[in-house]
Amino acid sequence: MSAKINSTSANETISKVTDTTEPVTAISQVAGRISFAASVAALLFLGALHILSPEFDPSWRMVSEYALGNYGWVLSLMFLAWAISSWALAFAMRSQVKAIAGKIGLAFLIVAGVGEAMASVFDISHPLHNLASAIGIPSLPVAAMLISVSLGRTQAWSAAKKVLLWTANLTWISLVLMAVAFAILIVTYTQAGGDMTGEVVTVLPPGVIALVGWANRLLVVVYCVWVMIVSRHVANAPGMRSL
Repeated sequence: MSAKINSTSANETISKVTDTTEPVTAISQVAGRISFAASVAALLFLGALHILSPEFDPSWRMVSEYALGNYGWVLSLMFLAWAISSWALAFAMRSQVKAIAGKIGLAFLIVAGVGEAMASVFDISHPLHNLASAIGIPSLPVAAMLISVSLGRTQAWSAAKKVLLWTANLTWISLVLMAVAFAILIVTYTQAGGDMTGEVVTVLPPGVIALVGWANRLLVVVYCVWVMIVSRHVANAPGMRSL
Protein backbone atom coordinates (compact mmCIF):
# COMPACT_ATOMS: atom_id res chain seq x y z
CA MET A 1 0.00 0.00 0.00
CA SER A 2 2.82 2.37 0.92
CA ALA A 3 4.72 1.56 -2.27
CA LYS A 4 1.61 2.26 -4.34
CA ILE A 5 1.10 5.65 -2.68
CA ASN A 6 4.75 6.56 -3.18
CA SER A 7 4.53 5.56 -6.85
CA THR A 8 1.45 7.72 -7.33
CA SER A 9 3.15 10.65 -5.65
CA ALA A 10 6.19 10.20 -7.89
CA ASN A 11 4.00 10.24 -11.00
CA GLU A 12 2.26 13.40 -9.83
CA THR A 13 5.66 15.03 -9.18
CA ILE A 14 6.92 14.10 -12.66
CA SER A 15 3.73 15.47 -14.21
CA LYS A 16 4.19 18.77 -12.40
CA VAL A 17 7.80 19.00 -13.49
CA THR A 18 7.17 18.22 -17.16
CA ASP A 19 3.90 20.11 -17.61
CA THR A 20 5.27 23.64 -17.68
CA THR A 21 2.74 25.02 -20.16
CA GLU A 22 -0.05 27.39 -19.25
CA PRO A 23 -3.72 27.03 -20.21
CA VAL A 24 -4.35 28.22 -23.75
CA THR A 25 -5.99 31.64 -23.87
CA ALA A 26 -8.89 32.49 -26.15
CA ILE A 27 -6.72 34.81 -28.23
CA SER A 28 -4.11 32.08 -28.63
CA GLN A 29 -6.77 29.73 -29.93
CA VAL A 30 -7.87 32.37 -32.43
CA ALA A 31 -4.25 32.83 -33.49
CA GLY A 32 -3.97 29.06 -33.91
CA ARG A 33 -7.01 29.02 -36.17
CA ILE A 34 -5.61 31.92 -38.20
CA SER A 35 -2.31 30.06 -38.57
CA PHE A 36 -4.08 26.91 -39.71
CA ALA A 37 -6.27 28.78 -42.20
CA ALA A 38 -3.30 30.73 -43.57
CA SER A 39 -1.34 27.51 -44.12
CA VAL A 40 -4.28 25.98 -45.98
CA ALA A 41 -4.55 29.15 -48.06
CA ALA A 42 -0.85 29.01 -48.93
CA LEU A 43 -1.21 25.43 -50.16
CA LEU A 44 -4.33 26.32 -52.15
CA PHE A 45 -2.50 29.21 -53.82
CA LEU A 46 0.36 26.85 -54.68
CA GLY A 47 -2.07 24.35 -56.18
CA ALA A 48 -3.76 27.13 -58.14
CA LEU A 49 -0.43 28.24 -59.60
CA HIS A 50 0.22 24.70 -60.79
CA ILE A 51 -3.03 24.93 -62.78
CA LEU A 52 -2.84 28.59 -63.84
CA SER A 53 0.77 28.47 -65.04
CA PRO A 54 1.32 25.08 -66.69
CA GLU A 55 4.15 26.55 -68.77
CA PHE A 56 6.41 26.17 -65.73
CA ASP A 57 7.44 22.52 -65.63
CA PRO A 58 7.07 21.52 -61.95
CA SER A 59 9.79 18.91 -62.26
CA TRP A 60 12.57 21.51 -62.44
CA ARG A 61 11.10 25.03 -62.25
CA MET A 62 11.14 26.44 -58.73
CA VAL A 63 8.01 27.80 -57.03
CA SER A 64 9.44 31.34 -57.07
CA GLU A 65 9.60 31.22 -60.88
CA TYR A 66 5.83 31.51 -61.07
CA ALA A 67 6.48 35.23 -60.59
CA LEU A 68 7.77 35.32 -64.16
CA GLY A 69 4.35 34.32 -65.50
CA ASN A 70 1.01 36.08 -65.60
CA TYR A 71 0.01 35.19 -62.05
CA GLY A 72 2.81 36.60 -59.96
CA TRP A 73 0.22 38.17 -57.69
CA VAL A 74 -1.05 34.70 -56.73
CA LEU A 75 2.49 33.76 -55.75
CA SER A 76 2.74 36.92 -53.64
CA LEU A 77 -0.47 35.94 -51.86
CA MET A 78 0.93 32.47 -51.26
CA PHE A 79 4.08 33.82 -49.62
CA LEU A 80 2.04 36.35 -47.61
CA ALA A 81 -0.31 33.63 -46.33
CA TRP A 82 2.73 31.52 -45.47
CA ALA A 83 4.24 34.39 -43.47
CA ILE A 84 0.96 35.00 -41.62
CA SER A 85 0.77 31.30 -40.71
CA SER A 86 4.26 31.43 -39.18
CA TRP A 87 3.70 34.64 -37.24
CA ALA A 88 0.25 33.63 -36.00
CA LEU A 89 1.63 30.30 -34.78
CA ALA A 90 4.49 32.01 -32.96
CA PHE A 91 1.94 34.24 -31.20
CA ALA A 92 -0.34 31.31 -30.38
CA MET A 93 2.52 29.28 -28.90
CA ARG A 94 3.99 31.98 -26.65
CA SER A 95 2.34 30.51 -23.53
CA GLN A 96 3.05 26.88 -24.46
CA VAL A 97 6.80 27.09 -24.96
CA LYS A 98 8.73 27.69 -21.72
CA ALA A 99 12.11 26.04 -22.28
CA ILE A 100 14.94 28.21 -23.58
CA ALA A 101 15.37 26.00 -26.64
CA GLY A 102 11.67 26.33 -27.41
CA LYS A 103 11.80 30.11 -27.11
CA ILE A 104 14.74 30.16 -29.51
CA GLY A 105 12.56 28.07 -31.82
CA LEU A 106 9.82 30.71 -31.64
CA ALA A 107 12.37 33.34 -32.64
CA PHE A 108 13.38 31.24 -35.64
CA LEU A 109 9.70 30.83 -36.54
CA ILE A 110 9.28 34.61 -36.57
CA VAL A 111 12.43 34.94 -38.69
CA ALA A 112 11.05 32.33 -41.11
CA GLY A 113 7.94 34.49 -41.43
CA VAL A 114 10.12 37.49 -42.23
CA GLY A 115 11.75 35.56 -45.08
CA GLU A 116 8.36 34.45 -46.39
CA ALA A 117 6.98 37.99 -46.21
CA MET A 118 10.04 39.34 -48.03
CA ALA A 119 9.47 36.78 -50.80
CA SER A 120 5.94 38.10 -51.23
CA VAL A 121 7.31 41.58 -51.93
CA PHE A 122 10.59 40.82 -53.69
CA ASP A 123 10.09 38.29 -56.49
CA ILE A 124 12.75 36.19 -58.15
CA SER A 125 13.85 39.07 -60.38
CA HIS A 126 14.74 41.21 -57.35
CA PRO A 127 18.18 40.87 -55.67
CA LEU A 128 16.57 40.64 -52.22
CA HIS A 129 14.68 37.49 -53.16
CA ASN A 130 17.79 35.39 -52.58
CA LEU A 131 18.13 36.95 -49.14
CA ALA A 132 14.49 36.13 -48.43
CA SER A 133 15.16 32.49 -49.34
CA ALA A 134 18.31 32.39 -47.23
CA ILE A 135 16.34 33.68 -44.25
CA GLY A 136 13.10 31.76 -44.59
CA ILE A 137 14.01 28.32 -45.92
CA PRO A 138 16.54 27.17 -43.27
CA SER A 139 14.87 28.95 -40.35
CA LEU A 140 11.67 26.93 -40.25
CA PRO A 141 13.29 23.48 -39.81
CA VAL A 142 15.30 24.88 -36.90
CA ALA A 143 12.12 26.32 -35.40
CA ALA A 144 10.19 23.08 -35.98
CA MET A 145 12.80 20.91 -34.27
CA LEU A 146 13.34 23.18 -31.25
CA ILE A 147 9.64 23.82 -30.68
CA SER A 148 8.57 20.20 -31.22
CA VAL A 149 11.22 18.76 -28.89
CA SER A 150 10.34 21.36 -26.25
CA LEU A 151 6.61 20.67 -26.49
CA GLY A 152 7.12 16.91 -26.54
CA ARG A 153 8.62 17.08 -23.06
CA THR A 154 5.46 18.57 -21.56
CA GLN A 155 2.48 16.62 -20.30
CA ALA A 156 -0.03 18.79 -22.17
CA TRP A 157 1.54 17.93 -25.54
CA SER A 158 2.52 14.31 -24.79
CA ALA A 159 -0.29 12.88 -26.94
CA ALA A 160 0.94 14.85 -29.96
CA LYS A 161 4.64 14.16 -29.35
CA LYS A 162 5.05 11.49 -32.02
CA VAL A 163 3.39 13.42 -34.84
CA LEU A 164 5.20 16.61 -33.82
CA LEU A 165 8.61 14.97 -34.02
CA TRP A 166 7.81 13.13 -37.24
CA THR A 167 6.69 16.25 -39.08
CA ALA A 168 9.47 18.36 -37.56
CA ASN A 169 12.08 15.92 -38.84
CA LEU A 170 10.42 15.91 -42.24
CA THR A 171 11.06 19.67 -42.53
CA TRP A 172 14.83 19.32 -42.51
CA ILE A 173 14.68 16.11 -44.54
CA SER A 174 12.74 17.94 -47.25
CA LEU A 175 15.37 20.69 -47.20
CA VAL A 176 18.17 18.15 -47.64
CA LEU A 177 16.26 16.46 -50.46
CA MET A 178 15.87 19.79 -52.27
CA ALA A 179 19.59 20.55 -51.89
CA VAL A 180 20.51 17.09 -53.23
CA ALA A 181 18.04 17.42 -56.13
CA PHE A 182 19.50 20.81 -57.00
CA ALA A 183 23.04 19.43 -56.98
CA ILE A 184 21.98 16.52 -59.22
CA LEU A 185 20.32 18.97 -61.63
CA ILE A 186 23.47 21.10 -61.90
CA VAL A 187 25.80 18.12 -62.35
CA THR A 188 23.68 16.37 -64.97
CA TYR A 189 22.94 19.66 -66.76
CA THR A 190 26.66 20.36 -67.05
CA GLN A 191 27.38 16.82 -68.22
CA ALA A 192 24.65 17.18 -70.85
CA GLY A 193 26.43 20.22 -72.27
CA GLY A 194 24.13 22.81 -70.75
CA ASP A 195 25.15 26.46 -70.80
CA MET A 196 26.06 27.77 -67.34
CA THR A 197 26.79 31.35 -68.45
CA GLY A 198 23.68 32.74 -66.81
CA GLU A 199 21.30 32.71 -69.80
CA VAL A 200 17.65 31.95 -69.08
CA VAL A 201 16.99 28.23 -69.55
CA THR A 202 13.59 27.29 -70.93
CA VAL A 203 14.26 23.72 -72.05
CA LEU A 204 16.56 21.16 -70.48
CA PRO A 205 18.82 19.08 -72.72
CA PRO A 206 18.34 15.29 -72.78
CA GLY A 207 19.95 13.39 -69.94
CA VAL A 208 19.28 15.96 -67.22
CA ILE A 209 17.81 14.54 -64.00
CA ALA A 210 15.23 17.13 -63.03
CA LEU A 211 13.55 16.61 -59.66
CA VAL A 212 14.38 19.86 -57.87
CA GLY A 213 11.04 21.44 -58.74
CA TRP A 214 9.11 18.63 -57.09
CA ALA A 215 11.48 18.72 -54.12
CA ASN A 216 10.86 22.46 -53.79
CA ARG A 217 7.10 21.94 -53.77
CA LEU A 218 7.43 19.07 -51.29
CA LEU A 219 9.34 21.41 -48.98
CA VAL A 220 6.55 23.98 -49.05
CA VAL A 221 3.94 21.31 -48.34
CA VAL A 222 5.90 19.75 -45.47
CA TYR A 223 6.61 23.13 -43.88
CA CYS A 224 2.92 24.03 -44.01
CA VAL A 225 1.83 20.63 -42.70
CA TRP A 226 4.00 21.02 -39.58
CA VAL A 227 2.51 24.46 -38.94
CA MET A 228 -1.00 23.08 -39.47
CA ILE A 229 -0.48 20.23 -37.00
CA VAL A 230 0.82 22.50 -34.25
CA SER A 231 -1.75 25.24 -34.88
CA ARG A 232 -4.62 22.74 -34.94
CA HIS A 233 -3.52 21.31 -31.61
CA VAL A 234 -3.33 24.70 -29.91
CA ALA A 235 -6.60 25.85 -31.51
CA ASN A 236 -8.43 22.82 -30.08
CA ALA A 237 -6.58 22.71 -26.76
CA PRO A 238 -8.74 22.12 -23.65
CA GLY A 239 -8.48 24.20 -20.55
CA MET A 240 -8.95 27.53 -22.27
CA ARG A 241 -8.84 30.57 -20.05
CA SER A 242 -9.83 34.14 -20.73
CA LEU A 243 -7.34 36.99 -20.94
